[in-house]
Amino acid sequence: MTLVVMADTHIPKRARDLPAELWAAVDAADVVVHAGDWVDLATYERVSTRSRDFIGVHGNNDGPELRERMPEVARFDRGGIRFALVHETGPATGRETRCDERFPDTDVLLFGHSHIPWDSVTPNGLRLLNPGSPTDRRRQPVCTFLTAVLDDGELRDVTLVPVPRTVAGVSVATVLP
Repeated sequence: MTLVVMADTHIPKRARDLPAELWAAVDAADVVVHAGDWVDLATYERVSTRSRDFIGVHGNNDGPELRERMPEVARFDRGGIRFALVHETGPATGRETRCDERFPDTDVLLFGHSHIPWDSVTPNGLRLLNPGSPTDRRRQPVCTFLTAVLDDGELRDVTLVPVPRTVAGVSVATVLP
């Protein structure tokens, strides 16, 4: 089972649309997850209807229309893995301890908010994953989203996918360091 994880799309404030690479991944994925800060209801509707299996939460920049459609926290099982999805986990310092306490019966916690990719494992074995942002890189070298494979209780092939920036409609190649 293939998984695509995105967060912090901030459309139309940070981009007019999702990158073509991400739309292609959405169309091909078995499960699509968005960790909040959509900003735009139309993007939510497009992603959720194009996805075979969709899970999303709202973020701190999402208004009432989006908050009515999605929870603050979502818990779901796919491929024998127990997931939780939330927009914000607080500061990086102490994140592992806070998440262990807040999500004790979870194998993988997917989150957003910082626009900074994150992949770590807590002392209790909880895997923490943040896909970054496909539209607003902030202090990162490139925009990103995540893909992974769910295989009989194992999360494997977790890949941070760089998204080329576009300047005046022209793709600008950017390479991860």
